[in-house]
Amino acid sequence: MTVKLLIGDVELANPVIAAPMAGVTDRAYRILVREAGCGLVFTEMISDQALIYGNPRTRIILEHGGEKGPLAVQIFGSNPDYMARAAEIVAGEGADIIDINMGCPTPKIVKNGEGAALMKNPELAAEIVSRVAARVKVPVTVKMRKGWDEANVNAVEMARLVEAAGAAAVTVHGRTRAQFYSGQADWDIIRRVKEAVGIPVIGNGDVRTPLDARRMLEETGCDGVMIGRASMGNPWIFSRTVHYLATGELLPEPSWEEKIRTALRHLDLLVALKGEHIGVLEMRKHAAWYLKGLRGAARLREKINRAGSVQEMKDILTGILDGGYL
Repeated sequence: MTVKLLIGDVELANPVIAAPMAGVTDRAYRILVREAGCGLVFTEMISDQALIYGNPRTRIILEHGGEKGPLAVQIFGSNPDYMARAAEIVAGEGADIIDINMGCPTPKIVKNGEGAALMKNPELAAEIVSRVAARVKVPVTVKMRKGWDEANVNAVEMARLVEAAGAAAVTVHGRTRAQFYSGQADWDIIRRVKEAVGIPVIGNGDVRTPLDARRMLEETGCDGVMIGRASMGNPWIFSRTVHYLATGELLPEPSWEEKIRTALRHLDLLVALKGEHIGVLEMRKHAAWYLKGLRGAARLREKINRAGSVQEMKDILTGILDGGYL
């Protein structure tokens, strides 16, 4: 049966969690996956300095009015004082959980000592957690990787340090920074972290189906599973996983009609959030994800990538239903 998960004093209805993903997990995405039964959603990661200096884009990322259920806001940085100040701002905006990014592998992040680069500086990582946890009343969590590379696998050490510093939970992605998103995720490191700490541990990496989620829970003993790339264009991964964990029944994949109808709604949500121009531009990648596996998808993606208005995008998507693609 699906069990609830407690992170600090925040109770999640189930242990199936949507990963924070830059350029993906905006309010439109979060609305759809919440409706699919996801136990916890995250914002895209936000720079501590962007928060402190009032970057206008952070207002869009933080916007969550009308969303139901707990919200985790992920912040990144490498200066303990800045991170504490940023966390205070985020808590004031209504975040239920503040997550500290120690896993982002992109060069522009790690070159500043942020994201996964903190795996190379455990003492600084622990100090950041300690300062943030002391500044806010909401639970503070950490998302990390297996380590920097295979010669520097230190997730167990890091997890112990951040727990001692005040973290309420830790998410472990079973890849090193050197792997980025390639190769296979090492679930054994998730098991080792779970055995080493007393706080909830959330497993991340290679959960692509409901069966993967159950297998991760069974093999690692982790308390929750985090789903990232498998949810792009596929919010049903959450409803199917929650149902499977609760009942053992594997629900069928959604029909193509349901996928297209959901894509159309995703478009409307994006445009309402960001305006027509940006909404249509951002919908191009989402539409490609929704159409993955459809006969003729390559030609449709070419048309989608030329769409410049909401009506053009809608005409293409509705044309799939009416034009013999299915």
